[in-house]
Amino acid sequence: MNEEKKRSILQMARGAILERADYEMFRILENILDPNTAPTAKRKLTLTLELKPDDNRQLITVSCAAKSALAPTNPVVTSLYVADGENVVEMTPQIPGQTTFDGDEQEAPNMLKIVKFG
Repeated sequence: MNEEKKRSILQMARGAILERADYEMFRILENILDPNTAPTAKRKLTLTLELKPDDNRQLITVSCAAKSALAPTNPVVTSLYVADGENVVEMTPQIPGQTTFDGDEQEAPNMLKIVKFG
């Protein structure tokens, strides 16, 4: 067979295998650029090729799955203050009613909904 006609397995299936790898690579790059993820966390791209020959060893069915392992988003942190047995409020950086830098009035903190069972 002519050497010019030989192709990588990644170029088979009319380029669909390579396309899957490129798609997962794009997702990884988006994850790396996301400011809500750890910048130095490792990401992984896995291509799984399954080859299943027939009984005569002439026809080989090739299946490819592309999978990426992304960094999780950074945790979101807030603080709650237990005012009394019935009221829990979210801590805010300013006092409610105080004027903000934008000239607006600081809103009251969010109240936590407490669900009691029993």
